[in-house]
Amino acid sequence: AMVQRYAGRLSGPLLDRIDIQIEMPRVRYEELTGREEQESSAAVRRRIVAARKIQQRRLSRACGVFTNSRMGEKETREFYLLDSEGESLLASAMEKLALSARGYTRILRLARTIADLEGAETIGLPNVAEAIQYRSLDRPRWRGE
Repeated sequence: AMVQRYAGRLSGPLLDRIDIQIEMPRVRYEELTGREEQESSAAVRRRIVAARKIQQRRLSRACGVFTNSRMGEKETREFYLLDSEGESLLASAMEKLALSARGYTRILRLARTIADLEGAETIGLPNVAEAIQYRSLDRPRWRGE
């Protein structure tokens, strides 16, 4: 109840302006002390640099911006077409989560960035699904429903 009361203080338009909204669970001791192989920071950095170069090539000549996050809604819809499965999932999420137009655009930009990090030319179902997962504050629990 306290979380919902607090979340109710955040307006929908404000939440729409936050690209990635993730509720983080408490980290268990076993996870902190585990010896599992993790991707190195250097490897993550290489993927980010490569994704930003892809974005610069795609966007700089077309609309004068250099990253997905800086594009306006019109440009986002023009440049980032989804495959049919991704489009279907996003349409379903719009309906079930009652997303605003701004929320739709944020998910689309985030899905494009996820695809860029993978080096993918098109935005597919897995990219859209992951982007929707990163919008946890759009869910009914956070909206007090």
